[in-house]
Amino acid sequence: MASPWKHCSILLLSLLLHLQSSTCLDRPPADRAAVAPIHDEGVTHSDGGMWMEDTEQTIRQMLQPPPQSPEAPQRKLLQVPGAALPFPPLKVFSDGEPCVMFQARRLSLRLEKQKQLDLTERAFSPQKPVDTSQSVCRQDKATLLMRFGDVEDLRGLSIRLQLSNTFYESSGQWWFSVDSVSLLYNTSEEAVFNASEVYAPASSSYHCLHVSNLQRHSALLLPSTDHARRWTITFTDFQIQAFNVTSGKFSPASDCATFLTPAILMGLVTSLILLLVLAYALHMVIHLKHIEHDDEHKADVYYPQTPEQPEHCYVENMAEKNILE
Repeated sequence: MASPWKHCSILLLSLLLHLQSSTCLDRPPADRAAVAPIHDEGVTHSDGGMWMEDTEQTIRQMLQPPPQSPEAPQRKLLQVPGAALPFPPLKVFSDGEPCVMFQARRLSLRLEKQKQLDLTERAFSPQKPVDTSQSVCRQDKATLLMRFGDVEDLRGLSIRLQLSNTFYESSGQWWFSVDSVSLLYNTSEEAVFNASEVYAPASSSYHCLHVSNLQRHSALLLPSTDHARRWTITFTDFQIQAFNVTSGKFSPASDCATFLTPAILMGLVTSLILLLVLAYALHMVIHLKHIEHDDEHKADVYYPQTPEQPEHCYVENMAEKNILE
């Protein structure tokens, strides 16, 4: 049987290990694995030895990390859900290199009061690539032609984007612009929209939340033909780059956001209304003070105060009174 001091030392050691394990449970598993089981070579396998083995087993169980459920999700640092577009950008190649990149979250068309057409998947899905074989890329001009074929009641529907690249001496750099967007359908009919303010430096891409002919989306596309006035076209989350595509990815975007957004415009209108109310209130206060001053002046004119009688008049009145008596 082990001596009593050995039992006491083992009990004290187990207590210390228990306290240490309670402060180290949050360490990585590698730190826990570095703790080795403790053996006492001087202890025989008697009943005291069995007690020591039980103590060591208990210590090992306390030092083991708690089991994790396989269904528990693993946390990833800085994992923020992104706003990735559903499809990759559409690319037009020239001599094996991309010359035009185009992407949109949604591409929708509507002819007068007919059903709205969603061409997003037809335009950008890699499984069903749109026909861009007739697109053209030159040094100063480019044409992106997307041929969709027959869509609903439209025969031979195509969308054509005309782009140009111009050097401006005032800024000392090249700028590309989308000059027009055309809808070709039913063999011979064409709806042309002139693009307004859709441009960016050639070293950047152009991005806009909405490129559309609708007034509520700033109407960056202006109808130039009678057929165009029958159509509604909207590109949502529109992004394009041409003439300077180097890495196969979009360069930093030049956004179309303007200073006078609807929120800022509403704030300016509200501020103007408050200023008008304040000016009217000040005018009324000044007018009331002027009326009060006029009332005081009128009281002095029409209701004068009675002056006190002189002393000699009082004496004369008293003398006349005595005579009469």
